[in-house]
Amino acid sequence: MMNLADDITLVTDRLVLRKPQAQDWPIMRDFYQTDRSAWVGGPKSPEASWRGWAADIGHWQMRGFGGWVATRKDTGAAIGRFGPWYPIEWPEKEIGWVLWDATLEGQGYAAEAAKATLAHAFTVLGWTTAVSYIAATNTPSANLAERLGAALDADAPRPQRDFDVLVYRHNPAQVLA
Repeated sequence: MMNLADDITLVTDRLVLRKPQAQDWPIMRDFYQTDRSAWVGGPKSPEASWRGWAADIGHWQMRGFGGWVATRKDTGAAIGRFGPWYPIEWPEKEIGWVLWDATLEGQGYAAEAAKATLAHAFTVLGWTTAVSYIAATNTPSANLAERLGAALDADAPRPQRDFDVLVYRHNPAQVLA
């Protein structure tokens, strides 16, 4: 099991993906107070956001892996959370993503971060499969999954959510090509 103090950082052309830190919480809290967060269980109160952030940080300790906060190399700004996620109620290991700032959509940041975390899951973590659970109404996220080579898996079990969830299965051969 990894310790939260272990340094696991991913670096891409434009991003540094690092473990979540306390100073990231206000950005995530502000995101969860917007309607844009509806696809990932929001909007949430600041208190619920705090508990969610604590779960993100604790996931690293309990599972030995977790989501990274992506920061831009050019500005150092935290822009979202990306990567492995496997809470006890999830039927399968997931690669998730959320870009906190809508003004950054369409610039390739989410794809860059998600691809790096998928590659880590399939190589370093040794996963042989991974899914992404996506709200049926979240077309941008579904499009990203397809750009990453994932395909809908209609037969896959789904987590219980308050909205319809699609399951996209990632293909390690396509991710690592």
